[in-house]
Amino acid sequence: MAINKLKGKKVLITAGPTWVRLDSVRIISNIATGETGVLIARALRRLGANVKLLLGPFELSSLDKTLTKELKAKRYDIVIHSSAVSDYKAGKAFQGKIKSGIKNLKLTLVPTKKIINTIKKLSPGTRLVGFKFEPNASKVRLISEARMLMRRSCCDLVVANTLGNRGYHALIVDGHKVFGPYSKKTELVSNLIRHL
Repeated sequence: MAINKLKGKKVLITAGPTWVRLDSVRIISNIATGETGVLIARALRRLGANVKLLLGPFELSSLDKTLTKELKAKRYDIVIHSSAVSDYKAGKAFQGKIKSGIKNLKLTLVPTKKIINTIKKLSPGTRLVGFKFEPNASKVRLISEARMLMRRSCCDLVVANTLGNRGYHALIVDGHKVFGPYSKKTELVSNLIRHL
């Protein structure tokens, strides 16, 4: 059933970390690896989907431009936005390299653009899967955060995951329905594909 449903579908996946610049050589990034996005891409290709994977690290502005260009140029049936997008950037990036040895260097951080909020505006008919990572979060909190993301970004599905003392745990939130928890990324991927 899943093979028939997904064969030939056009799927765009973002995965991995983003960078925001502090100066010409330094960045703020995160610990995302893009592994989940790669696993999803491989599984969907095996099922006959036409998959394009945008795998970071990306500069945040570059990911934004690339994603916008893709959504304007092609009609995607599904967008899986699993990139770990930076939430903050330097209020003003330094020109050149910040000298070492400065005592009490202060940086002002400002919020970045929420790229996921633009996806449905650019491609209203696309089925959108968002990801929400919260370290050491309870099941209740994961579900709450996932539902907030669904409302804010018009996601059709949200994968809410956490990493803590008990290891990796992920849930799939589909409106009022919650599936999981899954303790392995491969288990998450096989179950996510059933809901696409």
